[in-house]
Amino acid sequence: MPYVSPEEVRAAKQMDLLTYLQSYEPNELVKLSGGTYCTRQHDSLKISNGKWHWFSRGIGGSTALDYLIKVQDYGFPEAVETILGRVAVRPPIFHAPRAEQSKRLLLPEANNNCDAVIHYLRGRGIDREIIDYCMGHKLLFETKKYHNAVFVGYDPAGRARYAALRGTYGDFKGEVTGSDKHYSFALTGSGHGETVHLFEAAIDALSYATLLKMTGRDWRKDTLLSLAGVYKAKTEYTVPMALDQYLHDHSTVETLLLHLDNDEVGRGATQGIIKNLGGKYRVIDSPSPTGKDVNDYLMERIERHRRKEEQTR
Repeated sequence: MPYVSPEEVRAAKQMDLLTYLQSYEPNELVKLSGGTYCTRQHDSLKISNGKWHWFSRGIGGSTALDYLIKVQDYGFPEAVETILGRVAVRPPIFHAPRAEQSKRLLLPEANNNCDAVIHYLRGRGIDREIIDYCMGHKLLFETKKYHNAVFVGYDPAGRARYAALRGTYGDFKGEVTGSDKHYSFALTGSGHGETVHLFEAAIDALSYATLLKMTGRDWRKDTLLSLAGVYKAKTEYTVPMALDQYLHDHSTVETLLLHLDNDEVGRGATQGIIKNLGGKYRVIDSPSPTGKDVNDYLMERIERHRRKEEQTR
C-alpha cells in the first residue's frame, strides 16, 4: 500500500469539494440556485456552504478527500495522491465563497381584516378552524392593497423566509420579493416528526388537513409541507429545495408521503423524489384518488356530501 505522510494528508484535506470540481472536473458540476450545486453523476449530492451531502445515501463531508473516498470509492492513499497530483500539475483556482446573505423578505402590508381571504378559502372548501389556526400562527394573512392571500414559510429560527401569493379574485399566483424556496409554507405537526406529507401548493396542504378533519383524524399530528411548486431541471427531476432543506433541518424524518398533482409534472416530480430519496426514506406515492390535485378531490367530496344530505331531506 502506498505511503502518504501526515503533511500530505493535511495538504489534501485543505481542498474543499467545490474548488476541486471547479478546478479539475467542471463538467461534473450542475448549478441549482445561488451557491448550491449538485453533481451530474449524482443529482441528490448537494454542495453548499463549504459542505456536501449525498441525500440518497445519507453521507456527507466537506473536503474533496471525503468525496473521493466515500463517493468515488478511492482508497485513502490513492485519494490523497490524486488530489496532490492534480494540484502539482495545475494549481487550483480558489473561488472565494461569498458571504451567505439571507434574502430579505419584503412582506406586503397586511389588511386590517382577512375577510376576502376567508371567503376565498372557504369557497375552496378549506375548514374554518384550519384557516383560523394559520392566521393565529402568522402563516396566513391578507394584503391591504390587493387583498391577496399570503402563505408564509419560516426557517427553524422562526424567521419568515418565504411567502406565496394567491389572488382572492381571478387566477393570480406569485411570490413575495425576497422569497427563499428552501423555507416554504408548512403546517408543523405536533407528533414526533417522523412523517412528512408533501404538496405542490399551500392550498393543497390546507385541503388535505381539511380532509383529515372530515374523517375524524387529527390534522395537527403530522407535518404538511408545501414544495412551492415543482419543476423539471433540464432533463431530470431533482429533489425540490423545500424538501431538501426540511430533511437537512429535521433528522427524525422517516416517511415521506407524496400528494403531488395528477399531471405530467406532478407525476414526474414524484418519480424524481422516489429515485433520489427512496434509498434513505420510506417514500409513498399517495396522489388524490380523483381530480388534478388534492383541492379538486376535497371539492368533489364536499359536493358528494351536499348531494347526500339533499337526498335525505
